[in-house]
Amino acid sequence: MANRTTVLYVDDNPKSSRLLTSVLEECGFRVITKNDPVEALALCTRTYFDLALLDYEMPLMSGSQLAREIKFLVPDVPVVLISGRAGLPATELTFVDAHFGFGTALDDLLWTMRILVRPKVAIADHHHYHADHYYADRREMTQWADST
Repeated sequence: MANRTTVLYVDDNPKSSRLLTSVLEECGFRVITKNDPVEALALCTRTYFDLALLDYEMPLMSGSQLAREIKFLVPDVPVVLISGRAGLPATELTFVDAHFGFGTALDDLLWTMRILVRPKVAIADHHHYHADHYYADRREMTQWADST
């Protein structure tokens, strides 16, 4: 299972953290768990992860504040915010890709996490395109799209 999605899960409640971590691992995710948002933020600069799953209410730094900092450091990583509230003000969700609050089904959370993470695909050595290769690749993509 080398291609498992890696989730950075930050929740200040150790009991909740252990429970959801167990569920996520059972569902095939690799989970890096932190109970301190400041430690999690420091980890962002030196550890790779595919998605950040953040609790909203934490001491020192809210999940929304942590989401903002994570998006600054790793802008392409999706951020999912979980809370015990049915809704949050839009200002709290500015740097969040999805919010799940009170009454959310676990299946909805898992489905959304899978959708937000791009599939891991080995990219061929096409980092430097010349104009002729670019147009040839565009023709191939158009032909592929038309054939589907």
